[in-house]
Amino acid sequence: MISFTISPENEGAHGGFPLQIPPGTVYFGGLMAKKSAPSPTPASGAGSALKKPVQPDEILGAIVGTKPLPRTEITKLVWDYIKKHELQDPKNKRNIHADAKLKAVFDGKAVVDMFEMTKLVNAHIKKGV
Repeated sequence: MISFTISPENEGAHGGFPLQIPPGTVYFGGLMAKKSAPSPTPASGAGSALKKPVQPDEILGAIVGTKPLPRTEITKLVWDYIKKHELQDPKNKRNIHADAKLKAVFDGKAVVDMFEMTKLVNAHIKKGV
């Protein structure tokens, strides 16, 4: 971070007028910006919906297990499975080549991209556990 200190030597360096920076203002190389107050965080914590355990169905359970897990953990376990079985396309890393278990999760598709994969995996999560 660059800091700027006003001293008697550089006080009149800007057209003969003293450089006055109001308190709470940040100075970055000629640009001044007002510091904003930190946004309040909800009492339950940010991202709590992602940390809430959800129930994978039987098809997804064959890959990640059948006990309730947070969505983040389900995503991590699916990626661990893909990497362990070398199912990611080596040339286009966004594409996943499905084996028999993943083909069931991917609605019978042999190849999906990672963004479509998230949507297809979410279809196999039971809501309201």
